[in-house]
Amino acid sequence: MRVSVCVRGDWLVVPCGDPSKSMRWLGLEALRRYARAHPSEVLSSQPSFVLKRCVDGGLLDVEDSISSVLSDNDFVKLRRSTEVGNVLRLYISLDGNSLTTADLVSLGKGHYKIKLVCVWAGVGAALIPERTRMLLALRINTLAKGYSGVSLETLQKMLSAFNASCLSWVPEKGTVGASGDLAPLAHLALGLMGEGQMWSPNTGWTDARTVLEGHGLTPISLKPKEGLALINGTQMMSSLGAEAVERAEAIARQADVIAALTLEVLRGTNKAFDNDIHAVRPHAGQILVAQRFRALLHSDIFPSAIAEEKPYDRVQDAYTLRCCPQVHGVANDTIAFVKKILNTELNSSTDNPLVFAERGITISGGNFHGEYPAKALDFLSIGVHELASISERRIERMCNPSLSDLPAFLVKEGGFNSGFMIAHCTAAALVSENKVLCHPASVDSLSTSAATEDHVSMGGWAARKALRVVEHVEQVLAIELLAACQALEFFRPLGTTAPLERVYELLRTVVRPWDKDRVMSSDIEVAHKLLLEEKVWKAVLPYMEQYKDSHRDHISSRTQESSPQSSNHTHYFLIRKRRENQWLVL
Repeated sequence: MRVSVCVRGDWLVVPCGDPSKSMRWLGLEALRRYARAHPSEVLSSQPSFVLKRCVDGGLLDVEDSISSVLSDNDFVKLRRSTEVGNVLRLYISLDGNSLTTADLVSLGKGHYKIKLVCVWAGVGAALIPERTRMLLALRINTLAKGYSGVSLETLQKMLSAFNASCLSWVPEKGTVGASGDLAPLAHLALGLMGEGQMWSPNTGWTDARTVLEGHGLTPISLKPKEGLALINGTQMMSSLGAEAVERAEAIARQADVIAALTLEVLRGTNKAFDNDIHAVRPHAGQILVAQRFRALLHSDIFPSAIAEEKPYDRVQDAYTLRCCPQVHGVANDTIAFVKKILNTELNSSTDNPLVFAERGITISGGNFHGEYPAKALDFLSIGVHELASISERRIERMCNPSLSDLPAFLVKEGGFNSGFMIAHCTAAALVSENKVLCHPASVDSLSTSAATEDHVSMGGWAARKALRVVEHVEQVLAIELLAACQALEFFRPLGTTAPLERVYELLRTVVRPWDKDRVMSSDIEVAHKLLLEEKVWKAVLPYMEQYKDSHRDHISSRTQESSPQSSNHTHYFLIRKRRENQWLVL
């Protein structure tokens, strides 16, 4: 077995004759080889370092065996503690108050471990390990608030299980979202008690006690109140909701980029994104989206040869082009609203009864009811779905020669090739499926527990279907990205703006142009992966910052040139300043 380790920019191949050795040995061996290649550098006799897997950025435990966390020819980065400073967090501290949706998703991916700052009956497929990690991390965070009556010993055992990636088998179905997510959380607790099934990178799925003992851990032994505390709460719906809202935020940003590219190949105008239009209807999301379009489309800063070649000869564009700030904008505002709700929920005590030690009392209440996250996640599904709905219509405009100057289905020899016809059908199918999934789960309620729990939130289903809706949105926009880049081929040798050319170049590193029919599912998958990794957004971000800086400098120079000399000049200067500097009140 061989592992490539990066130390200060140097890649060192470390043969691992005995892969059962620890990751600490691997790091020390890499440092030894680095020191031999750089004799002038002085290394500590007891170096401290961290190791991260290159493929996913996951933090590696130095006590794990090499074979348990790496494969042959894997790549790892080593950073010494003196180089890390405040740049890299090894742990996320859970105090019950400050966990964010972004933190929770990072914990799910295994990027960090956690530490404390202290003050059954489900069915269906099991949650994937990433989502079970999120669920366990969130449960620990809630219990860490100190209102659940759980001992520090039990909490520390849960924390140790998380840090060792010992994860219970948790079914995705079985919660009605009141009295919390009882069934899923019961399964989460079951594994921690040494019962049922667990998973770890070392063992895969096997009986829970074997997994715990294999990592030197002991099962939880429940003390008074702890049984209720471990199974009562909204953590299932909230953890799945955190993933949904983070992915929704990522695809909403990239939807603006993809739509701008589509507008370019459909020879649309950027007039609909003029600042004054949106200043008189100042919704935050609408203004933000219009700003992004102005930065991406033809301008003095980023000119487009396509836009300059043929003057715009229509009165206005179709709604799917000129109404992007309004439609995409409300999706952005919806995501912001849902994120605020969830960030509050992540740091709330949601079990029952709650223990108020400072008052010496225990009170039974209703914080377990999942109506807040359920309603928010239903709203998320409805809001983010529109990104796919409008995207599918833009795909249709590119594929339909009666609606554009492009070849039918974006292929030259239409009689021999179907081009993007079936890809558009796939987008239409996903959008249609989303219409059903957007029916709110939280409008339903069924009485349970002998009519004691006589109103429930259905938040678990709201969260699960929100994830499906977001995934469908990502896939539809992946198809639009493929179609827009294919349409751009018909304008060559003319180029578009610098940021949009960068998006085209990014896609062409993984998908070649469409010259004749081939299997397209793999193209859609790799385009979807680009969006999941936010590479489309990262590709244009430097250009958007450049546009912002250049626009600011342009305004500053024009302001200095327009120093007022009289009342008439002042009037002219103020109007111009209002229009160029985007000020509404002077």
